[in-house]
Amino acid sequence: MPELPEVEVTRRELAPRLLGRRISAVHTTAPSYFFLTSPARLKSRLKGRTVTDLGRRGKYLLARLDSGDMLLLHLGMTGQLFTAQARSPRLLSATARTSLTPRELAGFKPDRHTHLRLCFTDGGDDVIFRDVRKFGKVLLLPAGRSDARLDKLGVDALQARGADLLKATRKRRTPIKTLLLDQSVIAGIGNIYADEGLFLARVRPTRRADRVSPAECDRIVESCQAVLRRGIETGGSSISDYVRPEGGDGGYQDERKVYAREGLPCLNCGETIVRRVLGQRSAHYCPRCQR
Repeated sequence: MPELPEVEVTRRELAPRLLGRRISAVHTTAPSYFFLTSPARLKSRLKGRTVTDLGRRGKYLLARLDSGDMLLLHLGMTGQLFTAQARSPRLLSATARTSLTPRELAGFKPDRHTHLRLCFTDGGDDVIFRDVRKFGKVLLLPAGRSDARLDKLGVDALQARGADLLKATRKRRTPIKTLLLDQSVIAGIGNIYADEGLFLARVRPTRRADRVSPAECDRIVESCQAVLRRGIETGGSSISDYVRPEGGDGGYQDERKVYAREGLPCLNCGETIVRRVLGQRSAHYCPRCQR
């Protein structure tokens, strides 16, 4: 699932492709749970509008329009947001990847998973939202309106302080990693960066939240922010579906210390990396380096 670094990289790289451009047409698939605003309403409200700003809150992208309306986009688990000129095998189905020639692999044509396509009056590249599993979301917020999805978010992970985490840990018996994944506490951290941040902080993901000290809360937040910023610097993590807006891969997957490294030696001490399931989510850690 794209986390804060992938969404922030998408925001930074997509902004020059969106800001100041007037939408000439909106193409969608049929109504589904992907659309929190109906395709018909999206088409009527977005056509003729100009994108004036592209922001982010946690894992949500927020495109502000000249009408005052705001388009909320969430990539879900497999969402891909890119320009029409993007080139990547990750934009094709697994079947297509094995059946097409190398030349055909280099191109992308809208398919049944291309749920939203924005065209512009300047004739430049379309902006495309593709999602195989349709766990992504599109919502149009009228001017001056908010939504429960945004209202319930905690402090953004890049602005969080140790005190924010400490407050949430008191009298909470849940594992500290589970708490980090709670978007109402700190928004933007997901599986990859929680594992990596806890490794850097030397705290086991299975530790009960109420047994994490104030100093450790400071260290966890600082460590998570360090790996999040490094994730942004390297373009995010391309482990499965994530691609950057121009089709390139991120690079942080090559720097992982524990995430998805079960059974491999710790890069610090050589101990075998362990995987545990916490609330239906995997947690990876080094039993020697993390306590």
